[in-house]
Amino acid sequence: MFNIIITTFWIVFIAELGDKTQLQTMLLATQSKSLWPVFLGSSLALVLSSFLGVCASTILTKYISPHYLQTGAGVVFIVIGVLTLLGRM
Repeated sequence: MFNIIITTFWIVFIAELGDKTQLQTMLLATQSKSLWPVFLGSSLALVLSSFLGVCASTILTKYISPHYLQTGAGVVFIVIGVLTLLGRM
């Protein structure tokens, strides 16, 4: 169980570094007199979105094979990447 926690932490931590959400949080922090509300708000948002992802995957895997979900997610990421490169996203 500890291995899953550590692996999940590093995957999410690395994935979130430098993304649009982090940049937006940095901009909000520059406009705020106190950093704590921005930190708490962004932390709670990440916790909630992670919770929703875990709940959704738990429900989906009851009806759809994890293999199909992984393949579908991979295809969606590739499509988003191609659309981004073409300037359509």
